[in-house]
Amino acid sequence: MEQFPAIDESALFNVPVAAHKPRILMLYGSLRERSYSRLATEEAARILTWLGAEVRIFNPAGLPLPDSVPADHPKVKELRELSLWSEGQVWCSPERHGSMTGIMKAQIDWLPLSLGGMRPTQGRTLAVMQVSGGSQSFNAVNQLRILGRWMRMVTIPNQSSVAKASDEFDEAGRMKPSPYYNRIVDVMEELMRFTLLLRDRSAYLTDRYSERVESAEEVAKRVNQRSI
Repeated sequence: MEQFPAIDESALFNVPVAAHKPRILMLYGSLRERSYSRLATEEAARILTWLGAEVRIFNPAGLPLPDSVPADHPKVKELRELSLWSEGQVWCSPERHGSMTGIMKAQIDWLPLSLGGMRPTQGRTLAVMQVSGGSQSFNAVNQLRILGRWMRMVTIPNQSSVAKASDEFDEAGRMKPSPYYNRIVDVMEELMRFTLLLRDRSAYLTDRYSERVESAEEVAKRVNQRSI
């Protein structure tokens, strides 16, 4: 019962509000020179910046396959540090063979659930997006949602899926006005609202009874060992 207190409403409603800009990390899943997942990510980044976010886009070029190198590889360290820095994330993958790309999955696989006592993704907000070469599909965003839950993130309800992506961007790489563009604006607005709402409460919202009990038991074991 010591690890099962009543809900602390003050931790939900009377918390100090951070003054810095919401910190958003953006990941995309293609290395092509004209990558539509990158172009969609850059378009979303412009919207987030206008809405008041501090945005950083991770370039996956040079990121090794998961477990092929030690975790101190420069690209792996960069990705993990950006994830710890972030308060919200955007994942945008092309759909290839009916699923997200290996490049997208590799980035997520390099983010462990726990890193030196810190969780690089837990409690952070997440928006998911995909681009398709053909007709509209939702396979990639559905898979990204599963991964977001697995990584203990708060995935917002809205999402973006851009069909026939090659028709939606001009020669300069800017997205043309369309319902697809409007949906990306919708998603980024929602991400900002959820991030502002949750970031100051993230630690309390993700505090788990099962882990408190486990931690208490570990402390008890250490104390008991010392007394033997």
